[in-house]
Amino acid sequence: MKIEFQTQAYGQVETQALVAYCFEDSPSSGGSVALLPPEARKTVEELQAGRELTGKSFECTLIHRPAGLAAQKLLILGAGKKEKFSEEQLRRLVGTAVRYLRARTVRELAWVMNGAAPGEGSIQAVVEGALAADYDADRYRTERNGERRIDRLILATGGTAPSATAQAALERGRIIGEAQNFARDLVNEPSNFLTPTRLAEQAQAMAAQYGIECQVLGPQEIQEMKMGALWGVAQGSAEPPRLIVLKYAHPEAPAAPVVGIIGKGITFDTGGISIKPSENMHEMKTDMAGGATMLGVMRVIAQLKPRARVIAVIPATENMPGGKAYKPGDVLTSMSGKTIEILNTDAESRLVLADALTYAKQLGCTVLIDAATLTAAVTIALGNICTGVFGWNQDWVHRVLASAAATGEKMWQLPVDEDYREQYKSLVADLANTGGRYGGAITGAMFVGEFAGETPWVHLDIAGTRWSNEEKPYLAKGPTGAALRTLVHLIMNLDAPAEGSKHQ
Repeated sequence: MKIEFQTQAYGQVETQALVAYCFEDSPSSGGSVALLPPEARKTVEELQAGRELTGKSFECTLIHRPAGLAAQKLLILGAGKKEKFSEEQLRRLVGTAVRYLRARTVRELAWVMNGAAPGEGSIQAVVEGALAADYDADRYRTERNGERRIDRLILATGGTAPSATAQAALERGRIIGEAQNFARDLVNEPSNFLTPTRLAEQAQAMAAQYGIECQVLGPQEIQEMKMGALWGVAQGSAEPPRLIVLKYAHPEAPAAPVVGIIGKGITFDTGGISIKPSENMHEMKTDMAGGATMLGVMRVIAQLKPRARVIAVIPATENMPGGKAYKPGDVLTSMSGKTIEILNTDAESRLVLADALTYAKQLGCTVLIDAATLTAAVTIALGNICTGVFGWNQDWVHRVLASAAATGEKMWQLPVDEDYREQYKSLVADLANTGGRYGGAITGAMFVGEFAGETPWVHLDIAGTRWSNEEKPYLAKGPTGAALRTLVHLIMNLDAPAEGSKHQ
């Protein structure tokens, strides 16, 4: 998608569709509709009078050959109540316009930027929303939606030339939006194509393209480093595991913090010997969504170049019930030396993360943030709306939540409490790999946190948010790229004070 500013007066913008939004309490005068020429606003007033336009959220009203405009069509979007308007609502409105118009064979649209000098956040949100909406998980369909994509997005400023900061915001939105779609592409890949080896190759290609360091460790190195937890999961699969490590360091970055971002990379999860029910098992190709998110984050920071030090660690393997697969009752020795009794082989995520966190600490990381499709329990607790957030260090939990609020991603903090530790104690080893049914998201997260030790650590359980099972006005059904925007914002603002509410 080509994205650019255009400085003509709104009435003079020549495009297939000009898009403006209005509020529920003032459909003909609020929002960017108020910036349209008088003739166009009169048409909107007539629609309002006839109750054909109400301004309710995501309502779409398409006007052909609009009076007073050079555009072929005028699309009026309902933005809901003015007091609830936000950059996230703006992001969703742009996405709604993209998906609505391209379904009607429109290939180009112009978005009316609200105000003579639109803020950087608004510009970035518009670009991100457009790119996210112009995505479909249809790569393997013979009849794809490619003919219904948007080729060009115009940010119409009504005569005001964009500043250097506005241009930078556009570029930042493009980089983040494209990286989010890159991560979504990885999550959408079938597991027969995206094996651990292929995921590592994708990481290497991305790193080479954007000039960051990438190292891939194979089965021999994993065993030599005594990563018994990762190897225990991997040994049941004919596909060899990979441990992917990417490093970014700005030459002017302070010595600390060194942020370790760890993403689970299970390219397919059968549940192992404790095999999953067959219903919806096909969705387990998405069990590497945490790893995909971290690759997307590294792709962004390699281009935006924040003054930071970041190391990504992605343990990649399959969890299969082969003849060499680990079994309930086995005891694994992790890289940290802690021993783990296996009660359920479908609780494999925490095992691969255990060794990955230990290795990240060995590489010098002073803060650890992991993202994983860890538990179904978090989906029971929070549904598909909020990502679960856990952590020992409240300062860093607040930082993550503040970044989530700033980027419009919904996250909610769940407790970590000493009393839950009783649930995953083992009679025969240091730890058991599951704490039972109750509080499963909490005990799963806390198990991972055991391997962070005293290092500040935050865990993001994206099991419910990594995939959308329903088509939304602004987003296709399929992978979402959850947590990417939050983590990018966090890394771009490491020198900002830690602020934030407990839940967003």
